[in-house]
Amino acid sequence: MSSAQDVPAKDSRLNPVVFYGSSALIIAISLWAIITPSGAEQAIGVVVGWVSGSLGWYYFLAATIFLVFVVFIAVSRYGTIKLGPQHSKPDFSLFAWAAMLFAAGIGIDLMFFSVSGPVSHYLAPPEGAAETVEAARQAIVWTMFHYGITGWAMYALMGMALGYFAFRYRLPLSIRSALYPIIGKRVHGRLGDAVDLAAVIGTIFGIAVSLGIGVVQLNHGLKILFDLPEGVPAQIGLIAVAVLMATVSAVAGVDKGIRRMSELNVVLAIVLMLYVAIMENPVQLLNAFIMNIGDYVSRFPGMTLNTFAYDQPTEWLNAWTLFFWAWWVAWAPFVGLFLARISRGRTIRQFVAATLIVPFLFTLAFLSIFGNSALSIVRGGDAEFGQTAMNAPEQGFYALLDHYPGVTFAAGLATFVGLLFYVTSADSGALVMGNFTSRLRTPTTDAARWVRVYWSVATGVLTLAMLLVGGVGALTNATIIMGLPFSFVMFLVMLGLYKALRIERFREDAARTSLSSSLSERTTIEARGVTRTWRQRLARAMHYPDEQAAARFMTEVCRPAFTEVAAELREQGADADVREGVVAELGMPYYELTVAMGTEEEFTYRAWPCRARTPSFAPRRGGSAETYFRVEVYLTEGSQGYDVLGYSTEQLINDLLDQYERHLEFLRLHMETTHGALPDHAEDIVTPEPPAVPDPVGKD
Repeated sequence: MSSAQDVPAKDSRLNPVVFYGSSALIIAISLWAIITPSGAEQAIGVVVGWVSGSLGWYYFLAATIFLVFVVFIAVSRYGTIKLGPQHSKPDFSLFAWAAMLFAAGIGIDLMFFSVSGPVSHYLAPPEGAAETVEAARQAIVWTMFHYGITGWAMYALMGMALGYFAFRYRLPLSIRSALYPIIGKRVHGRLGDAVDLAAVIGTIFGIAVSLGIGVVQLNHGLKILFDLPEGVPAQIGLIAVAVLMATVSAVAGVDKGIRRMSELNVVLAIVLMLYVAIMENPVQLLNAFIMNIGDYVSRFPGMTLNTFAYDQPTEWLNAWTLFFWAWWVAWAPFVGLFLARISRGRTIRQFVAATLIVPFLFTLAFLSIFGNSALSIVRGGDAEFGQTAMNAPEQGFYALLDHYPGVTFAAGLATFVGLLFYVTSADSGALVMGNFTSRLRTPTTDAARWVRVYWSVATGVLTLAMLLVGGVGALTNATIIMGLPFSFVMFLVMLGLYKALRIERFREDAARTSLSSSLSERTTIEARGVTRTWRQRLARAMHYPDEQAAARFMTEVCRPAFTEVAAELREQGADADVREGVVAELGMPYYELTVAMGTEEEFTYRAWPCRARTPSFAPRRGGSAETYFRVEVYLTEGSQGYDVLGYSTEQLINDLLDQYERHLEFLRLHMETTHGALPDHAEDIVTPEPPAVPDPVGKD
C-alpha cells in the first residue's frame, strides 16, 4: 500500500453534500452546546431517557446479530474470499497490521475504564450483592464484556464489507458502496450521500467521546507530573496540542504516520502492563487472568442478551452497556473503513479472526492486569481509592500507579501512552472522515490534506463543546443518541454484503457447471482448443520469455485475438468493445475486452503483461535474466493466476470464450436464484433460455 500523499485534484474531489451537510450539523450542535450548555445538557438527557427506555432492547439484539453474522461469514465457504483480487497479497506485515488493528479500534478510554470499570462494578454491581467474591468476578467480566468480541464484530462487519466492495469491485472506499447490491446505482446519488452523512455524524461523536475522556485523563496526569491545574483552560490547550499532533500524523499518511505511531503505542502499552504486573503479585495476576477468561467464555451467552427485564438498573445500563454498544456502533464506520484500508489482500476469514482475536487478547490482558490490581487494593481495605476510581475515573488510573514504587516514571509513561492512544484515534478519524466527505479515484487514494486538517480541527471543537456541556457524561449521552441512526445502516450493510457474497457462490457454480469447465480446469494447451505436440508443450513450460517476446505477443497475438472476438460479438448483436492501454511501469500495451450485459455485471477479460522473478529451478542457458515476463488474465474479480504468453491467436480466443461462457452461466444462475431481488432493475430479470451452442452470445 502506498503511503497517503497529498493527491491531485483529479484524484480527490470534495463531496459537497456530505462535507457541507455534516459540517453544518456539527457546527450547529457545537455552537448550541457552547452558548447554552445547560439547555443542551437537559435536552440530551431527555432524548437519552427515551432511547434507553424504549430501545434499550434493540441495542442488545442488534449487537448480538452483528456478532453472529460476522462469525457465520468467516466460518462459511465465503471465508476464503479475499478483500481484493484473488491474486492480491497483504500490504503490511502481521505485526504492523495487528498493531494498527488495535490502535485504531481502541483509544485512551481503555486506560480510563481499565481501573474505573472493575471497581465500579465491584462496589455497585448491576445485580447481586456488592463487595463479594462474586461481585469481584462479575466486575472484571463485565468490563471485558464491554470491550469484548461483540464490539469488535461491529468493526469486522464494516471492515470486511468496505474492503470487499472497494478492493474486489473497485467501488469507492465508502459506506455507500456496501449498499450497492440493495439500491444499485442510487449509491452514487442522494441516498448514498445520506448514508455517508450518517456515518460522518456518528463517527465524529464517537471519536469525540474518546478525545474528551483523553483530555480529562491527560489533564490529571500533567497535574501529577508538572502541577498543571485541572480545568477548561488546560483542557483547551491539550485539545489544541493533540489536534496538532493528529493533523501531522494524518497528513503524513498510513505508512509514515499512523503505522509508526500505532506500533510505538502497542510497545509502550505492553511496557506499562509489564511494569504493573511485576510491581503487583505476578502469580496472583496470572491466576486471575486465567479465571477471568474462563468466566468470560462461560458467562458470555447469558450476558449478551441480558436486558435485566425483571429488575432493570436503568442508570447502570445507560452508563455502561447501552453506552458501550452505541459507542462501538459510532466507531464502526470509521474503524471499519480504516481496517479495510489496511487489510487489502487478506481473506475474510483471516480478517475476521484477526479483528476478533488479536486486539481482544491484548485488551483482555490489559483489563485483567489493571482491573485485578485495582480490585486487590480495594479488597485490601483502601476504601478511599475505591471511591476515587468509581467517582473520578480519570484519577483512578494514576491513583493505582501511586501504590507502586517509581510513580513518577509510571505516571509519565502512562501519560505518554495515553497521548499516543489519543492521537492514533484522532489521526485515523481525520483520515477516514476526510475520505467519507470526498470522492476518491481509487480505494487507496486519501482525501486532500486540507480536508484531513479540517476534520482534525472539527473533532477538537466538538470535543470542547461537549466538555463544556457536561463533561464525559454529556459525551456518553450524545453517543447513545448519535449511534442509533447508523445502527440501522449497519443492517443494510449486512444485507448488501450477504447478497454480494452469494454472487461469489454463483460464480463458483458457473465455473463448475459451464460447458468449458468440464475439461478439467483447462490446465493443458490441448484443453484450450488446439492440439500441440508434447515437445511443444514442454518447450513452452521451460521457456521464460524476455521483454521483446512479451511485447511481440501483445501486438501479434493479443491485439488480433481481441479484435476478432469483439467484431464477431458485435456481429451477433452484443455490445462489445476493445480497449488498449499502457502499463506505465513497463511501457508495454495491455488489452481489455468488455461486453455490456444490460443492467447485469459486464464481462471483462484483460490480458495484462507483468514482470516476475525467474525461479531458481529455471534452466540457466545463455545467461538467463533474473526476471521474465508473463501475460496474466484478469477478470472483474482480479487475476486468474495463469499465464497465456505463448498461446497462439486461436488458443487465446478459445480461452477468452471459455471465460465468456462461464460469465453467461454465472449470470443465469444468479438471475434464477435471486428472482429479480435487486430493486433497481427487478423488472428486467427473467429466466433465460439456454444459450445456443456454438453461438457465444446469450442475452436476455
